[in-house]
Amino acid sequence: MKLLKKGDRGPEVHKLQTILKVTQDGVFGPGTEKAVIRFQLAYDLKPDGIVGNSTWERLLVGSTYQEEAIDEDTDSQSRIWETNFGQTVHRYYLPKGEYLEGPVVNEYAFLHHTAGRHNPFRVIDHWGRDDRGRVATEFVLGGQCSRTGNDEYDGVMVQAFPVGGYGWHLGKTGSGHMNRHSTGIEICSFGYLKDGKTYVNSPVHEDQIITLKEPFRGYTQWHKYSDKQIEETGKWIKYVAERDQIDVRLGLKQWIQKYGPQKAFEFQEDAYYGKVKGLLSHTNVRRGKSDVYPDERLIDIILSL
Repeated sequence: MKLLKKGDRGPEVHKLQTILKVTQDGVFGPGTEKAVIRFQLAYDLKPDGIVGNSTWERLLVGSTYQEEAIDEDTDSQSRIWETNFGQTVHRYYLPKGEYLEGPVVNEYAFLHHTAGRHNPFRVIDHWGRDDRGRVATEFVLGGQCSRTGNDEYDGVMVQAFPVGGYGWHLGKTGSGHMNRHSTGIEICSFGYLKDGKTYVNSPVHEDQIITLKEPFRGYTQWHKYSDKQIEETGKWIKYVAERDQIDVRLGLKQWIQKYGPQKAFEFQEDAYYGKVKGLLSHTNVRRGKSDVYPDERLIDIILSL
């Protein structure tokens, strides 16, 4: 395929714009260039805005890369937006049909971690190809590469579907309406470790290993949430509390104060049946899950609410 860059015109540019789902006028303008750079960042390509062989190859392989088409001269539907709490959020929506549509009234905010990838865009792409159905959370928070320590995506917050959508992120719980009436965040982290290695036997950079004082779900060694992830999670909690009018002082904060941090993150029967609204961990409603674990910095964030 022909190398394309800003200023080019023609059918090849139109094809590129069709794949990226931006304004299709056959002119490689600033909007197309920005879309190319976002695509390159999402797929670990050199983010130079130039469509060469490697970028064409990834584009033509096919991906679930979805963004709203916007006019190049307006930012009224900007793909990057900011919450009232100073948090930058990237829109990177799953294709329609890969998430469920509301309307919804959220009563719960759930904390998860991915047990895998550090690149939030790749996480969403994986969901788009997942044959288990509409498995997703509304937000994904990027982290550091567990092997190299690369922090390009550390603290990058991405929204996987629009407000009013929801995903099957809690599995089967005692209350059938919890998936539809909850928002959630996936923090990019491998979770529990054994001898410094992940569950797929991949070694983790020593700076990213944390050892808990007491075992949680049978493990003391965990993939450490980064400082940026902790900070951005705190902003996210405040954002969804304001947006959805969720009282995030209920749930985890109450249990930490009543039972102590360790037990607060364990399975809670009332939560399983949907009787406890507020801020919860996936572990509170699923006995077999380990996300999230009781990191002291995360606990401090929760207690400050």
